[in-house]
Amino acid sequence: MLSKEQIQEIKNELIQQIEQNFPEDKKNSAKQQIQAMNNEELEEFLKKNNLIKTGEKDNFLEPKDIFRSIVEGKIPCYKIDENKYAIAILEINPGSKGHTLIIPKKPANSIEQIPQAAFSLAKKISKRLETKLKAKKIEISSNKISGEFIINVLPIYKDESMSKRYRANEKELEEIKSILEKKPRKRIFKKKKPENISNIWIPKRIP
Repeated sequence: MLSKEQIQEIKNELIQQIEQNFPEDKKNSAKQQIQAMNNEELEEFLKKNNLIKTGEKDNFLEPKDIFRSIVEGKIPCYKIDENKYAIAILEINPGSKGHTLIIPKKPANSIEQIPQAAFSLAKKISKRLETKLKAKKIEISSNKISGEFIINVLPIYKDESMSKRYRANEKELEEIKSILEKKPRKRIFKKKKPENISNIWIPKRIP
Protein backbone atom coordinates (compact mmCIF):
# COMPACT_ATOMS: atom_id res chain seq x y z
CA MET A 1 0.00 0.00 0.00
CA LEU A 2 1.30 3.43 -0.95
CA SER A 3 1.70 6.12 1.67
CA LYS A 4 0.02 9.52 1.34
CA GLU A 5 3.41 11.08 0.59
CA GLN A 6 4.11 8.56 -2.19
CA ILE A 7 0.65 9.06 -3.70
CA GLN A 8 1.06 12.82 -3.83
CA GLU A 9 4.58 12.54 -5.25
CA ILE A 10 3.38 10.23 -8.01
CA LYS A 11 0.44 12.47 -8.86
CA ASN A 12 2.72 15.52 -9.02
CA GLU A 13 5.07 13.66 -11.35
CA LEU A 14 2.23 12.53 -13.62
CA ILE A 15 0.79 16.04 -13.77
CA GLN A 16 4.22 17.39 -14.71
CA GLN A 17 4.40 14.93 -17.60
CA ILE A 18 0.89 15.92 -18.71
CA GLU A 19 1.94 19.58 -18.75
CA GLN A 20 4.93 18.76 -20.94
CA ASN A 21 3.45 16.21 -23.35
CA PHE A 22 -0.33 16.65 -23.65
CA PRO A 23 -2.12 18.96 -26.09
CA GLU A 24 -3.65 22.07 -24.52
CA ASP A 25 -7.26 20.96 -25.02
CA LYS A 26 -6.67 17.71 -23.08
CA LYS A 27 -4.43 18.88 -20.23
CA ASN A 28 -7.14 19.97 -17.78
CA SER A 29 -9.27 16.83 -18.09
CA ALA A 30 -6.18 14.58 -17.78
CA LYS A 31 -4.96 16.40 -14.67
CA GLN A 32 -8.42 16.21 -13.08
CA GLN A 33 -8.54 12.49 -13.79
CA ILE A 34 -5.18 11.94 -12.07
CA GLN A 35 -6.15 14.03 -9.04
CA ALA A 36 -9.44 12.13 -8.68
CA MET A 37 -7.78 8.69 -8.50
CA ASN A 38 -7.96 6.87 -5.19
CA ASN A 39 -5.21 4.53 -3.91
CA GLU A 40 -6.49 1.44 -5.70
CA GLU A 41 -7.04 3.22 -9.02
CA LEU A 42 -3.60 4.79 -8.87
CA GLU A 43 -1.89 1.47 -8.12
CA GLU A 44 -3.77 -0.17 -11.02
CA PHE A 45 -2.64 2.68 -13.27
CA LEU A 46 0.98 2.18 -12.17
CA LYS A 47 0.79 -1.58 -12.81
CA LYS A 48 -0.56 -1.10 -16.33
CA ASN A 49 2.26 1.33 -17.09
CA ASN A 50 5.01 -0.91 -15.63
CA LEU A 51 5.72 1.39 -12.68
CA ILE A 52 5.25 -1.30 -10.03
CA LYS A 53 7.83 -3.85 -8.92
CA THR A 54 6.16 -7.22 -8.34
CA GLY A 55 7.19 -9.93 -5.90
CA GLU A 56 9.04 -7.59 -3.56
CA LYS A 57 8.21 -6.36 -0.10
CA ASP A 58 8.66 -2.75 -1.14
CA ASN A 59 6.86 -2.89 -4.46
CA PHE A 60 6.74 0.79 -5.31
CA LEU A 61 9.07 2.04 -8.02
CA GLU A 62 9.45 5.80 -7.68
CA PRO A 63 9.10 7.71 -10.96
CA LYS A 64 12.57 9.23 -10.56
CA ASP A 65 14.04 5.69 -10.45
CA ILE A 66 12.51 4.44 -13.70
CA PHE A 67 15.31 5.44 -16.06
CA ARG A 68 17.99 4.34 -13.61
CA SER A 69 16.32 0.92 -13.39
CA ILE A 70 16.21 0.69 -17.19
CA VAL A 71 19.89 1.62 -17.52
CA GLU A 72 20.86 -0.91 -14.84
CA GLY A 73 18.76 -3.64 -16.45
CA LYS A 74 16.40 -4.00 -13.49
CA ILE A 75 13.24 -3.57 -15.56
CA PRO A 76 12.73 -4.80 -19.15
CA CYS A 77 12.89 -2.51 -22.15
CA TYR A 78 13.26 -2.66 -25.92
CA LYS A 79 16.89 -1.61 -26.32
CA ILE A 80 18.05 -1.06 -29.88
CA ASP A 81 21.53 0.42 -29.36
CA GLU A 82 23.92 1.96 -26.86
CA ASN A 83 27.33 3.52 -26.46
CA LYS A 84 29.53 4.29 -23.47
CA TYR A 85 27.36 7.18 -22.28
CA ALA A 86 23.76 6.44 -23.31
CA ILE A 87 21.27 3.78 -24.35
CA ALA A 88 18.53 3.89 -26.99
CA ILE A 89 15.20 2.22 -26.22
CA LEU A 90 11.81 2.15 -27.92
CA GLU A 91 9.10 4.27 -26.30
CA ILE A 92 6.20 2.01 -25.22
CA ASN A 93 3.76 4.92 -25.57
CA PRO A 94 5.08 6.30 -28.86
CA GLY A 95 4.02 9.27 -30.90
CA SER A 96 4.87 7.30 -34.04
CA LYS A 97 6.33 3.98 -35.17
CA GLY A 98 9.95 3.75 -34.03
CA HIS A 99 9.75 6.58 -31.45
CA THR A 100 12.99 6.18 -29.50
CA LEU A 101 14.26 7.49 -26.15
CA ILE A 102 17.95 8.19 -25.62
CA ILE A 103 18.72 7.84 -21.91
CA PRO A 104 22.07 9.05 -20.51
CA LYS A 105 23.73 6.36 -18.38
CA LYS A 106 24.35 9.00 -15.73
CA PRO A 107 21.28 11.10 -14.78
CA ALA A 108 21.18 14.52 -16.43
CA ASN A 109 19.58 17.22 -14.29
CA SER A 110 19.75 19.77 -17.11
CA ILE A 111 20.08 19.82 -20.89
CA GLU A 112 23.72 20.90 -20.45
CA GLN A 113 24.43 17.69 -18.53
CA ILE A 114 23.32 15.46 -21.41
CA PRO A 115 26.59 14.07 -22.84
CA GLN A 116 27.43 14.83 -26.45
CA ALA A 117 27.66 11.08 -27.05
CA ALA A 118 23.92 10.84 -26.30
CA PHE A 119 23.17 13.32 -29.10
CA SER A 120 25.52 11.38 -31.38
CA LEU A 121 23.54 8.23 -30.62
CA ALA A 122 20.31 10.11 -31.37
CA LYS A 123 21.64 11.12 -34.81
CA LYS A 124 22.74 7.54 -35.46
CA ILE A 125 19.24 6.26 -34.63
CA SER A 126 17.71 9.01 -36.78
CA LYS A 127 19.56 7.80 -39.87
CA ARG A 128 18.45 4.25 -39.09
CA LEU A 129 14.81 5.36 -38.83
CA GLU A 130 15.01 7.16 -42.16
CA THR A 131 16.68 4.21 -43.88
CA LYS A 132 14.81 1.26 -42.38
CA LEU A 133 11.39 2.72 -41.55
CA LYS A 134 11.32 5.29 -44.39
CA ALA A 135 10.51 8.25 -42.11
CA LYS A 136 10.17 11.54 -44.01
CA LYS A 137 11.95 13.49 -41.28
CA ILE A 138 13.10 13.10 -37.68
CA GLU A 139 12.38 15.42 -34.76
CA ILE A 140 14.96 15.37 -31.95
CA SER A 141 14.08 17.10 -28.69
CA SER A 142 15.27 17.14 -25.09
CA ASN A 143 12.63 16.70 -22.39
CA LYS A 144 12.54 16.45 -18.61
CA ILE A 145 10.69 13.28 -17.64
CA SER A 146 10.60 11.70 -14.17
CA GLY A 147 13.13 14.23 -12.92
CA GLU A 148 15.72 13.57 -15.66
CA PHE A 149 16.53 15.06 -19.05
CA ILE A 150 16.39 12.56 -21.90
CA ILE A 151 16.28 12.81 -25.70
CA ASN A 152 13.23 11.97 -27.81
CA VAL A 153 13.82 10.80 -31.38
CA LEU A 154 10.46 11.01 -33.15
CA PRO A 155 10.10 9.81 -36.77
CA ILE A 156 7.54 11.75 -38.83
CA TYR A 157 5.64 9.96 -41.60
CA LYS A 158 2.58 12.23 -41.97
CA ASP A 159 1.54 14.54 -39.12
CA GLU A 160 2.67 12.66 -36.01
CA SER A 161 3.61 14.55 -32.84
CA MET A 162 4.55 13.99 -29.20
CA SER A 163 0.99 14.84 -28.14
CA LYS A 164 -0.63 12.14 -30.30
CA ARG A 165 0.49 9.02 -28.48
CA TYR A 166 -0.79 5.46 -28.45
CA ARG A 167 -0.07 2.29 -26.48
CA ALA A 168 2.19 0.02 -28.57
CA ASN A 169 1.64 -3.71 -28.14
CA GLU A 170 4.43 -6.19 -27.47
CA LYS A 171 4.35 -7.70 -30.97
CA GLU A 172 4.75 -4.30 -32.63
CA LEU A 173 7.65 -3.33 -30.36
CA GLU A 174 9.43 -6.65 -30.93
CA GLU A 175 9.09 -6.28 -34.71
CA ILE A 176 10.42 -2.72 -34.68
CA LYS A 177 13.26 -3.75 -32.38
CA SER A 178 14.30 -6.54 -34.76
CA ILE A 179 14.42 -4.01 -37.60
CA LEU A 180 16.27 -1.25 -35.76
CA GLU A 181 18.53 -2.95 -33.24
CA LYS A 182 22.27 -2.97 -33.82
CA LYS A 183 23.30 -6.35 -35.14
CA PRO A 184 26.59 -7.86 -33.93
CA ARG A 185 29.29 -7.84 -36.56
CA LYS A 186 30.21 -11.19 -38.04
CA ARG A 187 33.89 -11.96 -37.87
CA ILE A 188 35.32 -12.83 -41.24
CA PHE A 189 38.27 -15.18 -41.17
CA LYS A 190 40.55 -14.95 -44.18
CA LYS A 191 41.95 -18.18 -45.47
CA LYS A 192 45.70 -18.35 -45.39
CA LYS A 193 47.34 -18.63 -48.75
CA PRO A 194 49.35 -21.81 -49.18
CA GLU A 195 53.06 -21.29 -49.02
CA ASN A 196 55.01 -21.38 -52.23
CA ILE A 197 56.58 -24.84 -51.95
CA SER A 198 58.93 -24.14 -54.84
CA ASN A 199 61.16 -22.18 -52.45
CA ILE A 200 61.26 -24.91 -49.79
CA TRP A 201 64.49 -26.94 -49.60
CA ILE A 202 63.93 -30.69 -49.85
CA PRO A 203 66.82 -33.07 -49.22
CA LYS A 204 67.83 -35.42 -52.03
CA ARG A 205 66.54 -38.93 -51.77
CA ILE A 206 69.17 -41.35 -50.48
CA PRO A 207 68.92 -44.80 -52.12
